[in-house]
Amino acid sequence: MTAAVAAPTVRRRRVWGWTLLAVIALSVLLIAGMVVTAPHPGGRMNPDATEEQGAHALVALLRDQGVSVEVADDVDAVEAATGPDTLLLIAETWRIHDPDLLARLAATDGDRLLVEPTPRALAALAPELTRGHPTSGVTDPGCALPAAVRAGAVDWGRAATYRPRSDETDPDICYDGALVRYDAAGHTVTVAGNADVLINGGLLKEGNAALAMNLAGQQPRVIWYAPQQTVGITTDTRSTAELIPAAVPWVVAQLVLTVVLVALWKGRRLGAPVIETLPVVVRASETVEGRGRLYRAQRARDRAAATLRTATLQRLLPRLGLDPTASAATVTATVTHRSGLEPQQVGALLFGAAPATDADLLDLARALDDIEGWVTH
Repeated sequence: MTAAVAAPTVRRRRVWGWTLLAVIALSVLLIAGMVVTAPHPGGRMNPDATEEQGAHALVALLRDQGVSVEVADDVDAVEAATGPDTLLLIAETWRIHDPDLLARLAATDGDRLLVEPTPRALAALAPELTRGHPTSGVTDPGCALPAAVRAGAVDWGRAATYRPRSDETDPDICYDGALVRYDAAGHTVTVAGNADVLINGGLLKEGNAALAMNLAGQQPRVIWYAPQQTVGITTDTRSTAELIPAAVPWVVAQLVLTVVLVALWKGRRLGAPVIETLPVVVRASETVEGRGRLYRAQRARDRAAATLRTATLQRLLPRLGLDPTASAATVTATVTHRSGLEPQQVGALLFGAAPATDADLLDLARALDDIEGWVTH
């Protein structure tokens, strides 16, 4: 009787054991699948990023076609990897602040593909070209360059355009100047006015994927350099503590002592603090609307315009590679170069007089928003 009872018990334990192992194995497979298929975040033109602004799809297509794609984290890696059989793809140049780094990139061997370069990067890496007026939308090749002819019409979005500085350069000018290629010192230099034709979110539009493959796959090896953080701001190796003047700790100690004495003095007069619940909660939107009504009631269009201009400049200066201390003339010239507007118009919008009417203030706000869109896209 005991043996008969024990046998089913052993079988049940075995069944439960195998069931537990199956559940564990299935869980491991599910977790592994989630990790492998999960989107990889990253910035614009990041070769590992699978989000809309990344470039993982183009990198995968190139590798499927037998092209070796090597990601360079810094200029040292670029110099070590480039050679006669390489294509150096350079993007996100607005993050490169050191002119010496641009000069080192310009001295590398092999072909070069510049994606949406800043004016400073264009002057260093493609000095034979200068910027023209921006273009937008779907554009036909309009040239004999095989890479463009095979791709056909391309959706560039809003793209910068380029033209030769002199008649001595005879480049292939395609897509109304959004794509330009010329020969220099035995290698080709290609400049594309917008990264939208290369990123994940743009490959499925028109002939973007074909053009991206034709441009990036012209050599058996691609060296991909798209810095995801600012490089070349300073070479100072001193620590933060070493940069603090010797008198600062003493001054801070005196200030702390003063604050403590004032707190003790005021605290004795005011008595113990009392916790009290606020009667209402004011939404942030109501605060903004209230401040706007006050400005309008007081006709403070000058203050409103100054606030709009300051906010626009705070967003534009980092994208233009300018310091916050840059002069109005420098900012005006740089924005003019990027947007294609007249210098007088840019100067009046960013640094001009206060609007005379509410309608003028609204026009100023729309114009500042348009400038920001042209410069940052």
